[in-house]
Amino acid sequence: MTTTTRRRAERLLPGLVLAVLAALPAQAFELSLPGSAKLAEERITDPGSYAVPLAPWTEMEGLLTETVEGRIQRQAWRIETTGLTVLQIMAPLRAQLEDAGWEILLDCAARACGGFDFRFATEVMRGPAMYVDLSSYRALSARSPEGEFLTLLVSRSPAVGFVQVIRASAAAPGAVPAPEETAEAEPVIASSTPDLIQTLEARGHAVLGDLTFASGADELEPGDIASLDALADYLAADPARRVLFVGHTDATGSVAANVEISRRRARAARSYLQAKGVPESQMEADGAGYLAPVASNLSDAGREQNRRVEVVLLPAVE
Repeated sequence: MTTTTRRRAERLLPGLVLAVLAALPAQAFELSLPGSAKLAEERITDPGSYAVPLAPWTEMEGLLTETVEGRIQRQAWRIETTGLTVLQIMAPLRAQLEDAGWEILLDCAARACGGFDFRFATEVMRGPAMYVDLSSYRALSARSPEGEFLTLLVSRSPAVGFVQVIRASAAAPGAVPAPEETAEAEPVIASSTPDLIQTLEARGHAVLGDLTFASGADELEPGDIASLDALADYLAADPARRVLFVGHTDATGSVAANVEISRRRARAARSYLQAKGVPESQMEADGAGYLAPVASNLSDAGREQNRRVEVVLLPAVE
């Protein structure tokens, strides 16, 4: 190599090194969970979409979100421990994000997040992989310097901690999308048979299929109702058991009116069990309006399916 050629190479070398480094992928941020954490479910869609919660749920605005389209990774983790509180699980995860330069967009606890309304307005992976105690959970949303979003939802049962991690990366301009993975749809299980209790314990919730309502109505038909009778026996067998009734409506009318109607439907189910001797302390009731449909509201059949009451299994009283 001549002296002139060597000098040209030396001048070009720094630029070549920078070009190679720029072409290398950035070191991906990896969240470190407690050693006892086990991955219960993972689902990746690319391309997919995810509504990132940006603020607590409010009566005036509902849940403010930003929709990200691109690669969406959803994970549900179980932490086998009885010693950690929800805050003790969340705090080190939040610290890792902050140390890595992520901007915290939302950080709230159950009631401050919007309680029941936040839980049913944001995306939650299905049970038994993920579980949310409506009175004890924390939610966090963060954005990396590169624009990636990550959300955390942390809750627990008496013996197990649950962490949901969703990462959303916007697709690069001009990227050719890969075929989207089709997630297995969770079946809508309407139970009025002995299968109700099995479904409730396996999935954490079940639709009470023999409770039917006309649009705008909130009264139960007179007479015995098999699903509620089965629940009454189930709760009577163990005073520590607790359930939440959640009413749902079709999309006819305003949000506020439908939330109130759905709440009255849930309370009607609770009142039926109270009349059967089930203590009020074992039951809660609330309404989600039309915020959690299970079918299209564009058809009569879909609207009828959306007018329902679900029962949700809550942690037992210790």
